[in-house]
Amino acid sequence: MSTAELTSYETLVSKTDEILNKEVTRDEKLFAICELLADNVDTFDWVGFYMADPEGKKELVLGPFVGPATDHKRIPFGRGICGQVAESHETFVSQDVKSEENYLSCSVSVQSEIVVPIMKGEEFVAQLDIDSNTKGSITDEQQKLLEEICEKLSREF
Repeated sequence: MSTAELTSYETLVSKTDEILNKEVTRDEKLFAICELLADNVDTFDWVGFYMADPEGKKELVLGPFVGPATDHKRIPFGRGICGQVAESHETFVSQDVKSEENYLSCSVSVQSEIVVPIMKGEEFVAQLDIDSNTKGSITDEQQKLLEEICEKLSREF
C-alpha cells in the first residue's frame, strides 16, 4: 500500500469516527458512511447496509445506501452473497460476481462485491455491502478498512 493510500485510509477511519461521534440517528450515521465511502473510493459504485430483520425473521432488510436503486429490499438468510454472509458471519469478497453460483444480480454492470458482517458480540446484526463495476477491484487494504469500519459500527447496534 502506498503512503497516499495509507493516508487516505487513515483519513477514512478518522472521518468514520467523526460521523459516529455525531448526535444523529443511527440511520443518518450509516448513510453518512455510505456517502463517505462512495465519494472517496473510485471503484465503490454501490454502498449500502442490510440489517437483520428486527422481528427475528431470518431476513436482511435494506437500510441506508448510496447508488442505483435495488429491487433487493429483503433477502432471506442464505440467499445470494449477502444472505450467505448473514449465516457465515465472515467477510466475503468476489472479484468476479458472474462466477458465483449464489449471486443475486442487482445490476448487469456489477463485476465485484464485498460484504462485511457487523456483529454485536456473537450476534449478527447487519452488514456492509459494496458493489463495484470493475472486475477484480476489491483490495486486501480495502477489506481491512471496511472490517475496521464495521467493527466500529457494531457499537451502534
